[in-house]
Amino acid sequence: MRIDVLTLFPEMFDGVFSSSILGKARDKGIVSLNTVNFRDYSNNKHNTVDDYPYGGGGGMVLKPEPIFAAVEDLPVGEDAEGGSVKPRVILMCPQGKPFTQKVAEELSCEQHLVFICGHYEGYDERIRQYLVTDELSIGDYVLTGGELPAMVVIDSVVRLLPGVLGNEMSAVTDSFSTGLLEYPHYTRPAKFREWEVPEMLLSGHHENVRRWRRKESLFRTLERRPDLLEGREFTKEEKAWLAEWQERNPKK
Repeated sequence: MRIDVLTLFPEMFDGVFSSSILGKARDKGIVSLNTVNFRDYSNNKHNTVDDYPYGGGGGMVLKPEPIFAAVEDLPVGEDAEGGSVKPRVILMCPQGKPFTQKVAEELSCEQHLVFICGHYEGYDERIRQYLVTDELSIGDYVLTGGELPAMVVIDSVVRLLPGVLGNEMSAVTDSFSTGLLEYPHYTRPAKFREWEVPEMLLSGHHENVRRWRRKESLFRTLERRPDLLEGREFTKEEKAWLAEWQERNPKK
């Protein structure tokens, strides 16, 4: 996968792209992580990339010319048949589609992603209409720029690529990947102070451990994010667990 980030502050990505999982993935050649300062594509002597909005109002708006020029100057990849690969061009924006694990899984199947990180009051609408393929938001709040949201999305996507994580099952059992929150984890020692690891996890019975984890995932979701269960089709086993949970929590 190739990932390009259009930003006015490429130095913000230096540490993120060279550390931890992202750094290892780049070192292995699994992903190419690149930044582009779209100020370099400004078409005026002052290298400005923003201007006052038509119709008046506060703030400045990013101009379309440098953004279009920067995207169009990116290398074009090829698919297995030798055809050109069109990138997914993603605008990080509070107005965008909420970013979820499902979206991360979808993007992890792409060969080329381009992230546009804006600043100021907003973008010229023609960028939205004629250049980007996706608009994503990481939450119902506003940040000073799109860099931090882009880092969040990139980290979430890259860790799903084959060979990135040491244990391929880690991503499969993550919260949200199964539609449920992840089950509790424990490690040594088996007893810490007066708190003990659940006996089931020490039994060595793989099927019982699997059922315990599934059950705990369901209970944790009921307690913390019941909204995730709306519209879910429950198995016979899950229905029995639901009845057990409701018996324990009659007021919920």
